[in-house]
Amino acid sequence: MSDLQQQVQNAIDELVASGTERGLQVAVYKDGELVVDAVAGLADAETGRALTSGTPIYSSSTGKSLTSAVVHVLAEQGVLDYDTPIADVWPEFAAHGKQGATLRQVLDFTVGLPGVPADTTPEDLIDWDKMTAVLADSEPWWEPGTKVGYHPQTFGWLAGEVVRRVTGKPLSTVLAEYVTGPLGVADEVFLGVPAEHLAKVAKLEASGPPIDFDQLEAMMPAFFKIAPRAVQLTPEMCNRTDYLSADIPAGGTVTARGVAKIYAALLGPVDGVRLISPERLDMIAKPSSEGIDEVFSYPTAYALGYNMARPVASPPAGPVIGWPGAGGSLADADLGTGTALAVTKVSFTPGDYTTIGVISDIVTKSLTPA
Repeated sequence: MSDLQQQVQNAIDELVASGTERGLQVAVYKDGELVVDAVAGLADAETGRALTSGTPIYSSSTGKSLTSAVVHVLAEQGVLDYDTPIADVWPEFAAHGKQGATLRQVLDFTVGLPGVPADTTPEDLIDWDKMTAVLADSEPWWEPGTKVGYHPQTFGWLAGEVVRRVTGKPLSTVLAEYVTGPLGVADEVFLGVPAEHLAKVAKLEASGPPIDFDQLEAMMPAFFKIAPRAVQLTPEMCNRTDYLSADIPAGGTVTARGVAKIYAALLGPVDGVRLISPERLDMIAKPSSEGIDEVFSYPTAYALGYNMARPVASPPAGPVIGWPGAGGSLADADLGTGTALAVTKVSFTPGDYTTIGVISDIVTKSLTPA
């Protein structure tokens, strides 16, 4: 066992033993090699089922990694182009002045469709045709390309419907054919989880005090305007089999080692598979949009399909592209060290990335050149 593997294992064992976490997975790839594959705790507290490295965990926006990877692989293979107007492949999308909006603007969060309707229900979210029709007929909040704002849920359907239109296949099928299948992680990484895999998915549980949605909405009114209370993420909703089974591609159900392997294959070859060229990696990892976020009202920058920061106090020195998840998960790539890191967890801790900070500090100190 390597020193880094032991350090990470000791850390997550302590987090579980202390009650801070219920179950954790951590994976690290360095230059295409899996150097950490650590797991601790339970997948389901009610049954006592142990968590393993192969147990998928619903990890909310960390799953945006999957949708972005599909888009970039298809672009690499010439199946689609970032700057083709969306309406060229999805004609209905031209409504309300969106005829010039592009996939690039979806990927860098400038397309201007950050919200779902106020009356959206969880049942609506699992209806692909309904959600894409709603978005096609929506009026943008701003002229596409002129402002930036996080699209927490709509990102997935917007990018995913472009993929469906150009390939003629559901996004989960394309993910398996172009990304997870070639990398050998098709049984660990999912958008919609197939029925035969549902039984092995971990059961999320709430952690800490109950969420005060009234207080949260008062603090973040714009966020609740784009993501109404009925479809705010909770463990109860994310544990529903109909929710897990549906392609809702702004989120995903993954193992840490599976999603880390995808990031590693963006950085370079892994087991003989490289998803994109070095030139494309360099291009997509640069800031594509910057400005004051229309949803959160703070300065932000997005790469092409990725967040550009790790939500920790002491971030890596190199450029980072990736996605944290609302429940406290993370998957990203540190271009400075050639490292892919993923942390997935059973305890759902909205906005609390303390555990990521603990793991990130260990990994960064170990793998950053002196």
